[in-house]
Amino acid sequence: MIARPPAGWRERADRAVARGASLDAWFPGILLDSPISLLGYWWGTALGWVWGGLWSTGRVRRRGGLWVFTGLPNWAFGRGGVCVGGCYLTGSAPLTDAVLQHEAVHARQWRRYGLLMPVLYLVAGRNPLTNRFEISAGLEDGNYVPR
Repeated sequence: MIARPPAGWRERADRAVARGASLDAWFPGILLDSPISLLGYWWGTALGWVWGGLWSTGRVRRRGGLWVFTGLPNWAFGRGGVCVGGCYLTGSAPLTDAVLQHEAVHARQWRRYGLLMPVLYLVAGRNPLTNRFEISAGLEDGNYVPR
């Protein structure tokens, strides 16, 4: 969690979301929220099940519309956890409703973008304060900025 975000972060976040929206306008409609993106979502979910099944030491459960895999080693996911399709893969940190809500938004993003999601996420960058997907999912819920 970022204790105190840098000055002007909210304006930079707003610009990142606007840039992302203008980028989306370049994609043919058939790629977004379509049967094609649904296939990508299912593929991501299957990949999440395989990865989570291999490394999870906790119980697999359904929470907040997600398949939640816990107890993964820290090297098996990024930051506090990762959403792959409809799966949330994480370690041993407590799961709050806010974090699950944040990750459920990522699952909806996977549904919208399908296989474009991992590529677009990488293009958006690792800084959550300027990554449009993290911003849209809620920086507070994701524990990136204090409430």
